[in-house]
Amino acid sequence: MSTLRGFYPEIEAFDSGHLDVGDGHKIYWERAGTKDAKPAVFLHGGPGGGFSPVHRRLFDPELYDVILFDQRGCGKSTPHASLQANTTWHLVADIERLREMIGAQKWLVFGGSWGSTLALAYAESHPERVSELVLRGVYTLTRPELEWYYQFGVSQMFPEKWERFVAPIPENERHDMMAAYRKRLTGDDRIEQIRCAKAWSLWEGETITLLPEPSTSDRFGEDDFALAFARIENHYFVHDGWLEDDQLVRNAHRLHAIPGTIVHGRYDMPCPVHYAWRLHKAWPQADFRLVEGAGHAFSEPGILDQLIRATDRYAGKGAA
Repeated sequence: MSTLRGFYPEIEAFDSGHLDVGDGHKIYWERAGTKDAKPAVFLHGGPGGGFSPVHRRLFDPELYDVILFDQRGCGKSTPHASLQANTTWHLVADIERLREMIGAQKWLVFGGSWGSTLALAYAESHPERVSELVLRGVYTLTRPELEWYYQFGVSQMFPEKWERFVAPIPENERHDMMAAYRKRLTGDDRIEQIRCAKAWSLWEGETITLLPEPSTSDRFGEDDFALAFARIENHYFVHDGWLEDDQLVRNAHRLHAIPGTIVHGRYDMPCPVHYAWRLHKAWPQADFRLVEGAGHAFSEPGILDQLIRATDRYAGKGAA
């Protein structure tokens, strides 16, 4: 039986900057690993989550030249928490700008949670630019998936956390939690904005791991992080990601020539495994790795093991 594979050691960025993508937005990017090695791009979750230095450590620094960036409105990108000109298709265009910036003809695309949604939207729009696709915690952003997490479903698994999530919303508005939160997250009352942003963010932060993990959930309660995370995520989800119904699975035939790996935890609460399985059935060429005893977070041991094995394998290391 093989030993679980963990993060690569600390990796420093060798280049960074802000890219003006228009519409008043400047996105912060970093480049890590070895210049002109195998190109890759990391797509963070949320939307609105930003990337973390630990995400660099998903790639062997000797074998990869990886771009990580904060999507519009979050992390070190500016303007902070902005919803203006901030849609899935703006982000797909931003990914292309970054690819052109480094001169890569093709690159490995790695995305988890919302990042998997964005990775699919990008790969289905530009299949000729994707060498491989690594997806974790697949989210196809259909209405049933949204309802499961924000209306009825996960509420039955975490009743005490659900009570805290619904607390800022009057009972007569709780039939549509996303709309009720949107009204407050885009309102003029700054105190109410922050209160609701924290409640929205902590609901996610406390339900993404199989077992409670304060080191994962604590950052969701920080004011600046929570404001961008909640406002942008809610903005995307209220608008169904600007996707047609079941678009990402319907267009999965565009991925058939792309080598891919899908990694999903059996007990993933935000993103039920049913939808990852549906994607795999529509894209059978992908290697499907279902991780028993795991939730949603990329840092859970079994999930991390499979992600590292995937990036190693696509860099030619031959990991099983």
